[in-house]
Amino acid sequence: MPTSRRPIGPRPVLDEPHARVVAFELLALKAWSSRDLTRRLRRRGAPPEVAAAVVGDLTSRGYLDDESFARFWAEARARGRRLGSIRLRQELRAKGIPAALVAAAVTAAFDEVPETERVLDAARRRLTALQRGPAARVAPRLTGYLLRRGYPPAAVARTVRHLLNIAADDPVD
Repeated sequence: MPTSRRPIGPRPVLDEPHARVVAFELLALKAWSSRDLTRRLRRRGAPPEVAAAVVGDLTSRGYLDDESFARFWAEARARGRRLGSIRLRQELRAKGIPAALVAAAVTAAFDEVPETERVLDAARRRLTALQRGPAARVAPRLTGYLLRRGYPPAAVARTVRHLLNIAADDPVD
């Protein structure tokens, strides 16, 4: 029984027409940033200049738009995964989105529902499960959870203090 679907041997080199077909197939599956699509085409066998030419052509024709991608990605991840602004910035930078577009996309992601409300919602959802454990561990675990989700430390501290009725001068951990 074969363990891999790929034939053994050297990977075929994609010329520009075949790289374009692969790019359209990839875009039909999901949205891509320009850098990620370039990398994927390279992994599929397109030489660097062919991958860059195909991505450049798709961008000029409007099939690929890093600004729209960044806005979509940030909004979807902020709403669906309940991620904070710090994590969204990290993810978008890792996808090769320019800093100005990252800032605009993250700001837009929190236009409808501010980050303070989203961190409170994420904390409330997680709190019910954490309260089943030892009471002394609730605050540190909730804090760690929210920080890993990418919320700013100050917003996390305020939210944990608010939900657990901790005095402002007591450490949250």
